[in-house]
Amino acid sequence: MTTTHRRSTATSWIIASFAIMACVSSLRAADAPPTLILHHGKIVTVDPGFSIAEALAVRGDCITAVGTNAEIEPLAGPESKSIDLMGRTVVPGLMDSHVHAAGAAVYEFDHPLPPMETVADVLAYIARRAEVLEDGQWIVVQQVFVTRLRDQRFPTRRELDAAAPNNPVVFRTGPDAAVNSLALQLSGIDENFQIPAGEAGQIERDPQTAELTGMIRSATRFIKQEPSSRQPAFEEQRAALLKLLADYNSVGITSISERGASEEVLKLYESLKASGELNCRAFICRMVDPNQPWEQVTEQILAAARHPAHQYDPLLWLRGIKIFLDGGMLTGSAYMREPWGVSRIYSITDPQYRGVLQVEPERLYETARLCLQNDLQFMAHSVGDGAVHALIDAYRRIDQDDFPVRPQRPCITHCNFMSAEAIREMNERGIVADLQPIWLYQDGKTLRDHFGDDRLTWFQPYKTLFAEGVTVGGGSDHMQKIGSLRSVNPYNPWLGMWIALARQPRGVAEPLHGEQAITREQALRLYTINNAFLMFDETNKGSLEPGKLADFIVLDRDYLTCELEEIKDIQVEQTWLGGRQVFPLAGE
Repeated sequence: MTTTHRRSTATSWIIASFAIMACVSSLRAADAPPTLILHHGKIVTVDPGFSIAEALAVRGDCITAVGTNAEIEPLAGPESKSIDLMGRTVVPGLMDSHVHAAGAAVYEFDHPLPPMETVADVLAYIARRAEVLEDGQWIVVQQVFVTRLRDQRFPTRRELDAAAPNNPVVFRTGPDAAVNSLALQLSGIDENFQIPAGEAGQIERDPQTAELTGMIRSATRFIKQEPSSRQPAFEEQRAALLKLLADYNSVGITSISERGASEEVLKLYESLKASGELNCRAFICRMVDPNQPWEQVTEQILAAARHPAHQYDPLLWLRGIKIFLDGGMLTGSAYMREPWGVSRIYSITDPQYRGVLQVEPERLYETARLCLQNDLQFMAHSVGDGAVHALIDAYRRIDQDDFPVRPQRPCITHCNFMSAEAIREMNERGIVADLQPIWLYQDGKTLRDHFGDDRLTWFQPYKTLFAEGVTVGGGSDHMQKIGSLRSVNPYNPWLGMWIALARQPRGVAEPLHGEQAITREQALRLYTINNAFLMFDETNKGSLEPGKLADFIVLDRDYLTCELEEIKDIQVEQTWLGGRQVFPLAGE
């Protein structure tokens, strides 16, 4: 282990320890009564034994005691607030391991986006935008995934031409896009265009005619689109983010991991924290492009390590670096170990196509190593099993040749397509992962139609991951719109838990590999203590135990005993952050 790595790791944990000690010491003030007592309820602690209590006491922002009514109620002082739960269930505040909250908050800043369920819906929206925009202005449709369209396909170049003949059009889904003829022309992409050697991406051509199809995979950087909608100023972004965080609170979310933040996004969170308005704990990961010149990659990583927000703070902590390693399963560019296969759904014509790997192995290793040795959790967007194994290979090399990686909890982001050997090695080296159950629900039907059941054996294998001791956290990859069920990737954690329990894709009768369903206890851990571990803060949050932060929620029904189908309909009656009620707020 390098000296820098030892020093930075030790510093991080010393800072965290001081914060925890300060919390605990405030609880031990002589004869200090609780400021808040909850009693006559069902307190689901999510402690190591998953014990159930009747009451808990809070002083300031920390829990002081958890136990029976007889043990807790006598602790009350004259100024203690007392809440009779009347049998209601309390669980720890929930956490989402993967959001893009700042961008999602302003996704509809210019105009509201209608739901789009078919290619016809997409084309109708594009035609309406062409009516209100001037000729030549760009029309961009983002994150309407073909796996969720009933047609199960991309719109064609000709269809986009017909919908908006005088406007360049981009139908973009993550790293991939379908574009019309004018967009190709304005971007300088013609029949002779070639992606530079050594760079990732693919410009697709008709296998018979060699004509450009309009499909661009993991190469949208070559599209020279310009904004044609109103862009929010800083204060407007700030107000929108505040509104979204309040909606997170309304479904029980008290902590998030902002995956892939820019400097501007970090400033938004810092502004809310400084004003006392940050009502959701935020674990921040900066986005870095590892394919830049190495000097720029190094400077960006070291700048994150030097940033004041890199010092531990339970409310706002800059702690990770994220890169993109492959494309997406929703778009047909995830990097697989076996070919995707020719596909009408994904517009794949090459039978040997395996997806796109965006970072070559040596640069991946160098980038991960630099992050981990500078006390920054490294994570890479890795959807396909080929990308998952490539990232594990990099972590293995660091672990064997440089220093142990386990203390830095190296992460695989998304990690949808796995293998038995990948899971074993993740356990061996302490590799963690953040997964999105919502994709199983939203996209399971299309994935089954394309891949078949056999290739989906190791798709989001939650039961095996728990059995093998791999720590995984639940999240949403929320990117668009405000509204826990109307967002393109719904961020309602109760829906996420139900999916992990039922493994039932929408639109089909049979579960998707139901043998990988987990228990209610495990599903709750996905969104509480497991996510706290992914955020390096399991000693401070994620369960309801004395000395931990008083982040908890009150439910309208018993999560542990209600009917399975009711879990996705659970409503949150109260949300508390650090002993302070943040939902509903006074006057709501």
